[in-house]
Amino acid sequence: MSKILPITRFGNPVLRGSARRLSKDEILSGDIQTLIENMRHTLVEKKYGVGIAAPQVGESLALSVIGVKPTPNRPELKPFETVLINPEIIETFGEPVDMWEGCVSCGTDDDSLFAKLPRFEKILVKWLDEHVKSREEVIGGFVAQVIQHETDHLNGVLFVDHVADTTSFMMADEYRKRILGK
Repeated sequence: MSKILPITRFGNPVLRGSARRLSKDEILSGDIQTLIENMRHTLVEKKYGVGIAAPQVGESLALSVIGVKPTPNRPELKPFETVLINPEIIETFGEPVDMWEGCVSCGTDDDSLFAKLPRFEKILVKWLDEHVKSREEVIGGFVAQVIQHETDHLNGVLFVDHVADTTSFMMADEYRKRILGK
């Protein structure tokens, strides 16, 4: 039975370390498969957004679960689900553009922090999935942003590290009101 995992919060050193890459045998192990299932379950049940990295649940492993789907705030989103293991951003395209982000490791619901930061709109990323299948894909738009955010987590980088305009920091309720108009 799947369980909800506790979220590691800003200040915990696991969020600032480089996550350990996983071998193919480790990926197929019961422990890692259970971790993946629990991360998926946590992401969906707690409504934590669109992605969660293993360091965010206290595990310094190069593993993220992505679950993008349309929402009332973003009805245009196309579903994209994958498990990113040992991801590498091989290439970026164009100049970074400012995008809004938040992170469950710095709060949830109205007590979550948002800010504007530069991200590439299109990336070439290579990773292994939970079945140890090698994947390489050019990904754009919102999914590219999510992958950059989650890959940063695996390298000890938090979204706040990229924020140039510190006046853009705001709490989730202000973000919804001022930026989304909700």
